[in-house]
Amino acid sequence: MDEGKYYGLDEVAAELKVAYLTVYRWVQAGKLKAHQVGKQYRIAKDDLDTFLESRKTKVAPKLQELNRDELISMIKQIKQQKKFGLIWEDKPEDVAEQCKRELPVLEEVKGKAIIEDANGSTNLLIEGDNYHSLSVLNYTHAGRIDVIYIDPPYNTGGNGFRYNDQSVDATDSFRHSKWLSFMANRLRLARNLLSNTGVLFCSIDDHEVHNLRQLLDEVFQEKNFIGQIVVQSNPRGRQAERHLATVHEYLLVYAKDKNSADFNGLQLTEKQAREYKLTEPNGRRYRLLGLRQRGAESRREDRPNMYFPLYVNQETGEISVVKERGFGVTVLPRKSDRSDSRWMWSKSKVASSLELLEAKMIARRQEWDIFVRDYLVTGTGEERTSKSKTIWAEKELNYQNGKTELMEIFNKNIFDYPKPTTLIKMIVELASPRGGLILDFFAGSGTTGHAVLKLNNQDGGQRSFILCTNNESSIAEAVTYPRIKSVVKGYGNTKGIPANLRYFRTAFVSKSLVSDDTRRGLVGRSVEMICVRENTFEKLTDKVAYKIYQDKDHITGILFDLDSIDSFKRELEKQKLPTHIYVFSLGNDTFNDDFADLALEYKLCPIPESILEVYRKLFKTKKQ
Repeated sequence: MDEGKYYGLDEVAAELKVAYLTVYRWVQAGKLKAHQVGKQYRIAKDDLDTFLESRKTKVAPKLQELNRDELISMIKQIKQQKKFGLIWEDKPEDVAEQCKRELPVLEEVKGKAIIEDANGSTNLLIEGDNYHSLSVLNYTHAGRIDVIYIDPPYNTGGNGFRYNDQSVDATDSFRHSKWLSFMANRLRLARNLLSNTGVLFCSIDDHEVHNLRQLLDEVFQEKNFIGQIVVQSNPRGRQAERHLATVHEYLLVYAKDKNSADFNGLQLTEKQAREYKLTEPNGRRYRLLGLRQRGAESRREDRPNMYFPLYVNQETGEISVVKERGFGVTVLPRKSDRSDSRWMWSKSKVASSLELLEAKMIARRQEWDIFVRDYLVTGTGEERTSKSKTIWAEKELNYQNGKTELMEIFNKNIFDYPKPTTLIKMIVELASPRGGLILDFFAGSGTTGHAVLKLNNQDGGQRSFILCTNNESSIAEAVTYPRIKSVVKGYGNTKGIPANLRYFRTAFVSKSLVSDDTRRGLVGRSVEMICVRENTFEKLTDKVAYKIYQDKDHITGILFDLDSIDSFKRELEKQKLPTHIYVFSLGNDTFNDDFADLALEYKLCPIPESILEVYRKLFKTKKQ
């Protein structure tokens, strides 16, 4: 270290051969004096020397010098340490520390609202650090998201990833720890947002896939891992690579609760649909599938009760589960090596579904076999779908198509490495209901929003989306928002897709030493958060004492001044719709008695206590 200079925490950690987090904790505890310049800490040489001198007098005792109680305490601490799984040097993050001093809220950017679908839901674009956006969403949307798709920084070492406003390159010895701390902070917040049937899809490449898989096992639990999909994103391969030309990336897929998650089938390709080449007299198309179980669990001993004979009338082709006159051919489920197999249906299921079965003589084997009709359109009128596989190699997934889609809107190369909308459409079609809510908190160029609108336009769905992005290089204002606006309004020869969007930015309320001041400040800035939570943006009444908003299904009322409660109730009763009422209280009182005579269906909620309770859990702060 040079004479007469200031040191960063990283430099001190490297010099003392300790973790960055250790130095940070010394500073926070006041043991090591530091000067804060912006968001960075700087340590003067004299202060460091003083600290090092003080440490010389504090020599750790030898084990033989410890008494019994001290040894027991040390053993307990060792046992509590993590022994298996992903372990890294957790790096404090400025945006997370900020939330201990300031509480995030939302402010709508006036003049940016897009309203083109009178009966549609409202999509959201939130500009700000995604840690803050996810914190707010923990109040507004906890347990309500059906699908999360993210495309985080890949941490390639090429300055594409920033931590605490500094680029993290390949020479940073804490590169992986910083990336894992960054991802862990956000994934833990994101998991709270998923519904019980919700699913997370995360794009990643070889640089961090091994670490991310272990991190997701920890955050979501290993038992909720669904799969790792290989996406052929670059069919030509990266020719600049020395040994192998990589053609793929990955999608890691985790459920909030794997047992509750339920995937949709994918629409059949033209090639798959052509497999249904047989036709009934009524025009209904079908194909024949063998009734014998194939693949796993296909042996007789796996399901003994599904091994039984079927009988065929070789004159008529009819099938029976009992041997009777005219049914002289016995058919048993056997594999090609002649070992015993089993049917995929039980005997009772076969008996009740004989009209779906066909018997055929297999010429090359000179024996009869049983087949089941598999219809292109099911009995409920739904077209057959296919189960997604773990390798996605469709030509439309070429990531060059993502650039082409942006070029068609902006007429210039405006964003590096955008994903194609086809990729997101496949994810949403697979994992979201048609009225589902999709979140992307690394929204970038806005591909997810574009894809959701295209899929809705294609299948008549009513899905909505939330996009979260920062505004580095003006990406939110110059790329994400204009792209969604162009998709809604139309661009070039492409017709617009009617939809609604509202644009918000994160802002902050300072925490005061006086708890009531914090509460008053938060209430004054919480109106837009409540509107987002309730999806009610049409303003009916805007007074200092109270505000009332609505959508087509319900009303949101926000009361600030209890002296105006009678006037507030009269306004609510005029609307004759179910109502959610938010009442300002310095405590947790919802004033139930004051609303007992309200002549409509309603639900009461205190503010800001309901918001503060969420933030206390997230930021581990004490109750004020």
